[in-house]
Amino acid sequence: MPATTPKLADADAPRTPLPVLPANVDAPTATGGPLPAPPHHHGHGSHGPNLDYELVLDCVHCGLCTASCPTYVETGNEADSPRGRIYLMRQVIDGALKLDDDVKQHLDLCLNCRACETACPSGVQYGRLIEPFRAFMAEQEPGRQVQSLNAVQRFLLFKVFPYRWRNRVALAPARLMQWTGLDWLTEKTGLTRLLPRSLRNMKNMLPALKPHYGHLPEVLEPEGPRRARVALFLGCVADSLYPETNYATAKVLQANGCEVWIPRAQGCCGALHYHAAEEEPARGFAAANCQAFGADDADRFKDVDAIITNAAGCGYQLKDYAHMMHGTPHAEAAARLQAKVRDVSEFLVELGPVPPRHEVKVRATYHDACHLRHAQQVYRQPRQLLEMIPGLELIPLPESELCCGAAGSYNLTQPEMAAKLGDRKVANIGATAARAVFTGNVGCLMQVTRHLKAAGQNVWAAHPVDALWASYSGDLPPELA
Repeated sequence: MPATTPKLADADAPRTPLPVLPANVDAPTATGGPLPAPPHHHGHGSHGPNLDYELVLDCVHCGLCTASCPTYVETGNEADSPRGRIYLMRQVIDGALKLDDDVKQHLDLCLNCRACETACPSGVQYGRLIEPFRAFMAEQEPGRQVQSLNAVQRFLLFKVFPYRWRNRVALAPARLMQWTGLDWLTEKTGLTRLLPRSLRNMKNMLPALKPHYGHLPEVLEPEGPRRARVALFLGCVADSLYPETNYATAKVLQANGCEVWIPRAQGCCGALHYHAAEEEPARGFAAANCQAFGADDADRFKDVDAIITNAAGCGYQLKDYAHMMHGTPHAEAAARLQAKVRDVSEFLVELGPVPPRHEVKVRATYHDACHLRHAQQVYRQPRQLLEMIPGLELIPLPESELCCGAAGSYNLTQPEMAAKLGDRKVANIGATAARAVFTGNVGCLMQVTRHLKAAGQNVWAAHPVDALWASYSGDLPPELA
């Protein structure tokens, strides 16, 4: 396996080697070349999930996606590549292949990072295939997406993480232990080893918890003439683990002439449930957000120029509401809301950012969160904002577009692969000799911070908006002071 991700192949480059497929799939007879299309037995595919079969046919099995796929880069197994997984899904749909544990394992290992969509010259909508297929597998075997989690982990994932206040309450003991030094003491004395391994892993994911900002006013007035009226999406886990980032986002928007509205009734975007194939609870969160942000009233919603999010996973889920809510009574409201969702970096560049003034002297690098880079195609804007900051030296990160292994709850359900990708990401960060790494998603921040700590690297991991606010305000974070 190569130490770095290979470059995408040119048209005249050597063909991808013969694929390695599960034992119950007939291997191609050729000595190399693209994966052949599986036999099509039914004309429209009738043995699988409710998806548009034409999307399956878009894949021409060229293999250009393989170099961008984190699991294929790690395993070298064709069945762990996007085209290999599409081959498996199509065979199941056509009734040529049984959906057995071997096939499920390869599909479960997918991070759904969407890097293959960025690389694909044919425009294959891989996410529109893997998501309904996973929902189909969950229908056949309810709860299978989280079957590797214990009862406590499932409770936290579905009953605590999607709710801001429950998160804050659940994290109160951890905050107290960090602030009093008990956390350090229990580590040094080995007491944490008495915890079950699953809970110990979850504890290790926690970053250094900063004081929460408490309550921001429902409406924050702009600095100077009003340039826009925006609504701020706070998220759930992000608001509890990184409250300083939500605060910085609100203040940066104010500094750029925005009136910031923070709807009190907003809730989780629904991503945690949706990616676990729990679609009905996810739609419930989406419907509640449509109402909270006023998208169910077209005339009222005209007053909102944009809905701002600073978490890539939440941003993509919000931008997918029209698809998720299609055929429901909230379909029109969901489409209205989706049309106005913007990542904070995307919005600021569209608006024309006010240049920050204070120096932030640090050598830094940037990691592309998958659901920002690949799912939303937002990648230049965060770099543009960071390059505006006086004194900040931005160094390219090798394999910046390769997933860090967080992927929502993936680091809980697939801890081994998540750990390999986390170590790989941190090794690349170390190669830059940067003192700060920025990324636009809470899951990435947790994953990168955890592996930086394990590797003994003293690097500040933060959201780009945290660096922006430091430059606007002149208040350096403790990590750089």
